[in-house]
Amino acid sequence: MMQLTGGIIVIIAFAAIIRKYETRTVLLVAGALMCFIGGVMGQFMDSFVKTMIHGSLVPTICTVMGFAFVMKHTECDQHLVHALSGLISKSHAIIIPLAMLVTWWLNIAVTSAAGAAAAIGSILIPALIAAGVHPAMAGAAILAGTWGSAISPGNTHVAFISKMANVDVMFVVLETALPAIIASLVVAVSLTLVAAFRKEGPSKARQEALAEQGTASIVSKFKVNGLKAMAPIVPLVILVVTNLNIAALKDMGIAKVSVPAAMIIGCVVALIIAHALEDLEEVTKDFFKGMGDAYGSIIGLIIAAAVFTKGMQAMGLTDALLTYMKDSQSIAKIAGSFGPFIIAILSGSGDAAALAFNGAITPHAASFGMNMVDLGSLAQISGAIGRSTSPVAGAAIICASLANVGPMELAKRNIVPMLVGVITFLILF
Repeated sequence: MMQLTGGIIVIIAFAAIIRKYETRTVLLVAGALMCFIGGVMGQFMDSFVKTMIHGSLVPTICTVMGFAFVMKHTECDQHLVHALSGLISKSHAIIIPLAMLVTWWLNIAVTSAAGAAAAIGSILIPALIAAGVHPAMAGAAILAGTWGSAISPGNTHVAFISKMANVDVMFVVLETALPAIIASLVVAVSLTLVAAFRKEGPSKARQEALAEQGTASIVSKFKVNGLKAMAPIVPLVILVVTNLNIAALKDMGIAKVSVPAAMIIGCVVALIIAHALEDLEEVTKDFFKGMGDAYGSIIGLIIAAAVFTKGMQAMGLTDALLTYMKDSQSIAKIAGSFGPFIIAILSGSGDAAALAFNGAITPHAASFGMNMVDLGSLAQISGAIGRSTSPVAGAAIICASLANVGPMELAKRNIVPMLVGVITFLILF
């Protein structure tokens, strides 16, 4: 009876999230209710407090968001995007897959899907349309690339999985990078085939029609500073290089650099490059504003998910799911991939489903023949791919607005490529 009651509460919670009720509120209320019914209400606050002061999650996620705010303040992120936009606009034959892949790689540095859609889409979508790409396909190409952050060291889920598996953040990134990159290439090819089938690729007829109507989108003239364009990727380069165990670096006494340290170094480099040292006071305010926003939104979500997970345990749901999954490794893989994928499409966010799955099921991955890094990454990346398919995701709404089409038009073009992508990732893992 307890498991049945808990199952009903979980279904209602996810239904509420899909109907766009505030995710943190839903998870907290559902988690508290299950803890109360399960007779462990004291564990509600234990989970809440333990997560809010976690020693590795909080500094990692907060400094990443602080770095993102500094990049925005110094406009280094815009220089990086503009530096690549010219290359894309001149590559008509492969303009759609190139735009998707550039967005995917830039999203590793600009970790927010909505932020990447706004920063990158505002430049590349007009460039694609000006090249004769159908507006809906232009928006779909950018949206399809907004899951690159799934392998970013600053990604919330990567930090969560590394903490859970007791491994370094970069271990999780390097473990999942190759399958994710291959899946991104599969998505790019699939999207190109969809564009060819729908005859929505670069078209001289569309270019001429836009010119006649006087509505051709013109990319603004922007003088790119090469050094500023490099600043957003400085932390990524530092993290990758110092985690490759290069003998020469060890001989020089250069050890592995933590994510918070890499982000702070990146901020200092950006300040020097952008000649913003005289604006140090405002930049510092932005850095800590970014940290505060990260705590309120991202850490807040992780706290709510931890409470929700504790509630599932109190109702016996976790044990029931584990017993079911132990009978078949394939069941765990399918649940870890298609569960977050489908919920992300419906809700516009893969966070709630992935965090709930990873908090409740992934710690027991060894029980059904898997390891925590693989199962946890499968869930979080599948959720991210699903979000890039959802017509109600923030990134989709932004891309649709920039392309002047409805979000559902983007979803219709992305559903097949993203489904192929999640299946590819599932097979590789």
